[in-house]
Amino acid sequence: MSSFEEGPGTLISLEDDDQMEKAVVSGIAFNRDEAKLTIRGIPDQPGVAYKVLGAISAANIEIDVIVQNVAKDNSATITFTVHRNDLSQAETLLKQIAEDLGAEEIDADDQIAKVSIVGVGMRSHAGVAATMFEALANENINIQLITTSEIKTTVVIEERYLELAVRALHSGFGLDAPSTDQA
Repeated sequence: MSSFEEGPGTLISLEDDDQMEKAVVSGIAFNRDEAKLTIRGIPDQPGVAYKVLGAISAANIEIDVIVQNVAKDNSATITFTVHRNDLSQAETLLKQIAEDLGAEEIDADDQIAKVSIVGVGMRSHAGVAATMFEALANENINIQLITTSEIKTTVVIEERYLELAVRALHSGFGLDAPSTDQA
């Protein structure tokens, strides 16, 4: 039925809380086969991210988490993750890129892991990421990078804390409790 016709329409009302979309963290995902590369002191100007990441991608190296920051002196830092097997090739390319751009330094770290909380409606509910950060903080686990999407929040941490982080997140989101669902 068209909204321009006479007749019954759609009733818009407040729904019962049980029927609203809930912030549900349904699982924890992780990957330990990651490496992190950082290039510091590059010019903060259009096209620099492309020069850095485009060259890595052109070598058929998959890039995942990407963070760029600009310092007060207008220099930029770009950090990104790649599969650990691609670290050597990516680092070699990044050294050449750093030289071409006049970068201050590059760093590579192959002792990292990614941990994600996964669920539906996470972005639209305040406090989900904060619960994740609190659970990790309570275990003294430092977060190096953070990325979010509609269905997950991912952090990069030191690999040695991976199992502790997964356990802490399971507890923090009640995923370690017995299920009350009846099949």
